[in-house]
Amino acid sequence: MPRKTYIAAVQEALAEEMRRDPQVLLIGEDVRIGVFAGTRGLHAEFGDKRVIDTPISELAVAGAGIGAAVTGLRPVVDLMFGTFMFLAFDQIANQAGAMRYMYGGQTNVPVVFMTQNGAGSSAGHHHSQSVHQFFMNMPQIKVVLPSTPYDVKGLLKSAIRDENPVIFLNSLSLGGKRGAVPDEEYLVPLGVADIKRAGNDVSICAVGSAVYTALSAANALAKEGIDAEVIDLRTLSPWDSDAVLESVRKTGRFVAVDESFPTCSAASEWAATVAERAFHDLKAPVQRVNNKDVPVPFSPVLEKAVLPSAEDVIAAVRRTLE
Repeated sequence: MPRKTYIAAVQEALAEEMRRDPQVLLIGEDVRIGVFAGTRGLHAEFGDKRVIDTPISELAVAGAGIGAAVTGLRPVVDLMFGTFMFLAFDQIANQAGAMRYMYGGQTNVPVVFMTQNGAGSSAGHHHSQSVHQFFMNMPQIKVVLPSTPYDVKGLLKSAIRDENPVIFLNSLSLGGKRGAVPDEEYLVPLGVADIKRAGNDVSICAVGSAVYTALSAANALAKEGIDAEVIDLRTLSPWDSDAVLESVRKTGRFVAVDESFPTCSAASEWAATVAERAFHDLKAPVQRVNNKDVPVPFSPVLEKAVLPSAEDVIAAVRRTLE
């Protein structure tokens, strides 16, 4: 199976879906040149009417995408950085997420909002925040955050075909990550987790770039004889609680690793669900590992100190074993 970069897998997913369905189009700021390379080369193949550069107005771009979706197109709206989605919050929260319900199912909203999420490139707080937890709180909006080239291609294709609005987040630090990606057609279903490492002593749940932090911790713990299972949720809304609960029933211990601020984080939701629904299976209190509760620094050294580390995860696992 050929090995490809994460960003190449994004390119392939977009190109394949645009060839398959003429209703799929791409709009956003600088999508023709492809600032993050995921949209690069598409304009040369599909032209001005399906790869559309927009003014720098995230609210307007999001609104245009929603309008296109409800009239029968399937737009992918590239909003560049996750923090830029704050500028489009009204359109996403009040319009995209509510339309199908408020219109009694008379319309679908098949729009994908695609951005870079999280830190890892020392781009400063305005470009490095994780935003997934905000959109998990919105009904009728699906939230996806892959970790591997294989998953990003299959999930992006599924997101484009979905009849509901999807927030599709790519971890900023994973663009060059390589992995096996088949050339043939495949889909990865939304809402289904993947066990990236099987284990019996503790369950570690993560998503996006935090999956690699969890795997690094699990590999280090294995040298001490501690067998950690790493669950990659892949989709945050709806998230695969059944897979997490099944793992916790086996291990009796749970650590949630999430690159976002501690209060109302994704990790908080996972931990609360495990505490509520698997309390009698737990051998120790659940543990959360999050960013430090400060703005994401520009300094590479300080940024690293703020983000969850393998050492933080190892310490949390040890607390469950005491």
